[in-house]
Amino acid sequence: MPYPRPDPVQPADDTARTLARGLLKDATHAALAWTDPASGAPGISRIAFGLGPDGGPLTLISALAPHRAALAAHPAAAVMVGEPGEKGDPLTHPRLMLRVNAAFLDRTAPEHGAIRSHWLQQHPTAKLYVDFPDFSFVRLAPVSALLNGGFARAFHLTPADLA
Repeated sequence: MPYPRPDPVQPADDTARTLARGLLKDATHAALAWTDPASGAPGISRIAFGLGPDGGPLTLISALAPHRAALAAHPAAAVMVGEPGEKGDPLTHPRLMLRVNAAFLDRTAPEHGAIRSHWLQQHPTAKLYVDFPDFSFVRLAPVSALLNGGFARAFHLTPADLA
């Protein structure tokens, strides 16, 4: 009987937490993985991304985007942030995958104005469309995360590790 392999992904340490938080803070866009409500097939979209005033991940989505209906039907999704550097193998550069639950923010919510202002500081070109009625802010509440910090440097993170 073969011996079970140990999990090569380590628990988070302070270095991993700092790297993950930096990737989140610096990201202005991300890849969003979602489930198509009609077919159940996976989909992926590039989204605008940022952290809200409370430090939690956010995006701003148009109702015209296919991932809008997908998140409304299936709020469980995944987000990846982190960009390859200018040199070297792209797979050696840090990236962070978040498992999230998406929650749409109603425009009448008390915090909407503060989130809107904060978003526009990070994404000034969004002023062209942020107030269109088909756009909604979406909180992307982390459930868990996996940090790939480069070759042989992978870490499991919790929502508390990201805060």
